[in-house]
Amino acid sequence: MTSSRSGSSRPPEGFKAQDLDHLPALPNHAELIDGSLVFFAPQTDIHCRALMLFHYALDRTAPDDLLVRGRMTIVLDEDQRPEPDVIVIRAEAQKGPDQTFYFAQDVKLTVEVVTDDTRSRDRKRKPLLHAEAGIPHFWRVETDTGRAVVYVHELDPATSSYALTGIHRDRLRLTVPFDLEIDLTEIDRI
Repeated sequence: MTSSRSGSSRPPEGFKAQDLDHLPALPNHAELIDGSLVFFAPQTDIHCRALMLFHYALDRTAPDDLLVRGRMTIVLDEDQRPEPDVIVIRAEAQKGPDQTFYFAQDVKLTVEVVTDDTRSRDRKRKPLLHAEAGIPHFWRVETDTGRAVVYVHELDPATSSYALTGIHRDRLRLTVPFDLEIDLTEIDRI
């Protein structure tokens, strides 16, 4: 759902990335896409379990120079500040406990878990925005069947767009952005 400031309309030029930290009464999770505020519907159980699975698995396998964060916004440009479900950032990008966003150049991987209300954004708009910002890796996680299916994309530097490098069911085994193996069936036990 796209909305505007409480009680006032969207500025003609749209909201800017820095506005997110200063608008009164925003819900906990709001993102900025194309200058418009976007709010999230209540989280489903399968979405919650998928977030836990990927956050934990990435955190335990990430090298020391990378950190895993959940539900933090990324400043891509002045009109774009999306909030991916999980991100992997360079450790030196962590500035302190009051930090509310990271810059795109510090992000190595974004993970989006698709839901009914985010389907179009997660499948079409966000991959395009993340690729244009130079984020090297993007995973889209589909959970329609109650299982996690991971679509792994890698940035093609020649086109500045993502190329699909694999579709993973049951087990995700990769060497980039670092060596990792995730048992996707673990979602059943969370």
